Amino acid sequence: MRLEKTHVMEALATVQDPDLGRDLVSLNMIKEAVVRDKNVHVHVELTTPACPMKDRIRDDIVNAITEKAKGIGSDEPVVEIEFSANVKGRESGQSDSPLSGIRHVIAVGAGKGGVGKSSVSVNLAIGLARMGARVGLLDGDIYGPSLETMLGLDDMAPTARGNMLDPFEVAGIKAMTIAKLVDPEKPMIWRGPMAHKAFSQLLNQTTWGELDYLFVDLPPGTGDVPLSLAQQLPLTGSVIVCTPQRVAQDDARRAVRMFQQLDVHVLGVVENMSWFEADDGKTYDLFGKGGAENMASAMNLPFLGAVPMHMNMRINADNGTPAANFDINENITKSLNHLCESLAQQVSITAMSGDLVQPTISVR
Repeated sequence: MRLEKTHVMEALATVQDPDLGRDLVSLNMIKEAVVRDKNVHVHVELTTPACPMKDRIRDDIVNAITEKAKGIGSDEPVVEIEFSANVKGRESGQSDSPLSGIRHVIAVGAGKGGVGKSSVSVNLAIGLARMGARVGLLDGDIYGPSLETMLGLDDMAPTARGNMLDPFEVAGIKAMTIAKLVDPEKPMIWRGPMAHKAFSQLLNQTTWGELDYLFVDLPPGTGDVPLSLAQQLPLTGSVIVCTPQRVAQDDARRAVRMFQQLDVHVLGVVENMSWFEADDGKTYDLFGKGGAENMASAMNLPFLGAVPMHMNMRINADNGTPAANFDINENITKSLNHLCESLAQQVSITAMSGDLVQPTISVR
């Protein structure tokens, strides 16, 4: 019997997305299936360009179609698979809102300062952009903004159209920080309401355009400012940054509980400064190792990955060349890519499960 499109679709209906636990046909991920003689072309639309399961899906499709052909007595087909990606997100009810074109808003938080939250935010944003996603990064740390330096925005002047700010475009992402709007040496001696107002203006008066992911680098801690800022955001979820040592884990747990009390889904935990990698290739566990992963396991949270320390990562942050982090060496590139893929995976699972809930708590 000759292999027909109906046979191919029957085969594809047996192939499951490993993360979502449903078949590709019912998920509407099959955009085209064409059979010409022995050649089969299948177009699969993934839920993220950073899909870590792409190779497994490819193999499962080839095996399913090959087995189907064998079962009907057809010659073994030549299967060609084309991948594209469409990040699924929340449907916005406000078409005129500057956030209406943003699929996912992700807060990056930590229970304490000094754990590299801003570094992780930058690496996630640039890493996903390198994989083909449309990404924005908002510096939500009003009192101690650091993204101006880390992204190399020093010589860029802010521009606006009416009352809407244009985001800075650098390293393949769109970014905004209050550091570009105030005197660089002026301290932000503001009470909470002033900081909240400034944050809201940065968020809502920036022309973000169409984005798959907008990362918000929150202030450290679990006090009034990060809590209130998290309440203002239409969040898909949060990422918790933690270093390996016990004291950092204790504070990270408090950050997790803060988000959970706000009904904000915790997408996962990142262990930053997991080890130090010297130029000779030797590694040193300066702060211990695996503490954040153990904490994530104990709290039943996804562990997104571990990020090492390297002298060049500090140099790149000081020089405003963060994209160079992905070219330091193979191990660091692998760690950063794995981190981005793991987060994209968790975002897709959350989006497709219908668990997107905006915080509604009022704190007085």
